[in-house]
Amino acid sequence: MIDLHRIRTDKQAVIDGLYKRGLSNAETLVEAICKLDIAKRATQSELDNLAATLNKLNKEIGDALCLQGETALWEAQKSEVHRLKEQVKALTKRFQEYKSSLLEQLYALPNLPHASVPNGKHADDNLIIYQTPSSGRKQNWAHWDLVKKYDLVDFELGNKITGAGFPVYKGKGAKLQRALINFFLDQASKAGYIEVQPPILVNEASAYATGQLPDKEGQMYLIPSEQLYLIPTAEVSITNIYRDTMVATAALPIKHVGYTPCFRREAGSWGADVRGLNRLHQFDKVELVQICHPDHSYANLEEMLAYVQGLVEQLGLPYRILKLCSGDLGFCAAMTYDIEVHAIGQDRWLEVSSISNFESFQSNRLSLRYKDKNKKSCLLHTLNGSGLALPRILAALLEWNQTPEGIQIPKVLQPYTGFDIID
Repeated sequence: MIDLHRIRTDKQAVIDGLYKRGLSNAETLVEAICKLDIAKRATQSELDNLAATLNKLNKEIGDALCLQGETALWEAQKSEVHRLKEQVKALTKRFQEYKSSLLEQLYALPNLPHASVPNGKHADDNLIIYQTPSSGRKQNWAHWDLVKKYDLVDFELGNKITGAGFPVYKGKGAKLQRALINFFLDQASKAGYIEVQPPILVNEASAYATGQLPDKEGQMYLIPSEQLYLIPTAEVSITNIYRDTMVATAALPIKHVGYTPCFRREAGSWGADVRGLNRLHQFDKVELVQICHPDHSYANLEEMLAYVQGLVEQLGLPYRILKLCSGDLGFCAAMTYDIEVHAIGQDRWLEVSSISNFESFQSNRLSLRYKDKNKKSCLLHTLNGSGLALPRILAALLEWNQTPEGIQIPKVLQPYTGFDIID
């Protein structure tokens, strides 16, 4: 959530940032928020004045009770107190309405893009900042053919048990999946990330705190009887560990890694985008989360990017790094790098990690703060990145490591799988 103080003090910069995001009605939205803010603060001022008046009257009533012959004055003051209390009641209701409406409109605004984010409207405008050369391969079966040939993943069985987008991993496919999870977790631990195993269900407050609500309500699975949501990413539950927390600066940066299954409805997805492992309703992911001092968050973002880049390189996969344009940024992000691997069997690039700096956008919702040198309470910055998402990594590994003899397992994974080939 954009800090209201920022809107008050630098309104035009906020409007310009939202225009860069592609919001054609940015000025109208911000002006409406400013009007609500003024009305709310004016109502609060009235309430403060009424409280002072009531305190004075209550004291006068107390004094009148101590005096003989002041019954008429006491009755008049008592009547005035009753009238003022009714006025306070009405003003309090109005204040709460202003507060709720203001919060609702602030929740609807996406984060402002960092100054270095390239202008653009959609994915075609993203900036490629690095790409490895692709080596030619003679065999180029797509992964959906490979998993069927070697009986690694069963999409039809998953459809029988649950529905489309819920595959069943089998045999060496299941072991390779588990090997990737353990490899990613071990690498993150070596890089200084503290592992956590968070819940995969979160309450509404947690979903609002990290920006999934109200932006992605239609993409999340809801359990209505409990009003709990299945997480779309471990970022939600891990970041909420620090909701309503004052963090000591000596503890920064806080670095966590967690593995969870993730759940996304993926409404509206179709065609080649959803074939095989490309886009699932349930998938496994290892997630990285950092909580940083504002002065260091962009250096930490580059460090996180380099770390995830190193994971892909250890797996031997051709990849590229994109800097997302303003129109392709996620709702909460101020800057995002995407890492995509090349799937030779499909001849397409598949996103396997988004690495983002949210600046104070989530922290403002979370009430996640630290105290500066002057003991002033300030918002921290939050970052997250996939380290890594498994389905597309698995797809690319199968496609790039296929040989006439079988699918070769990268050396870094062999201690985890216990085998070096799938045949």
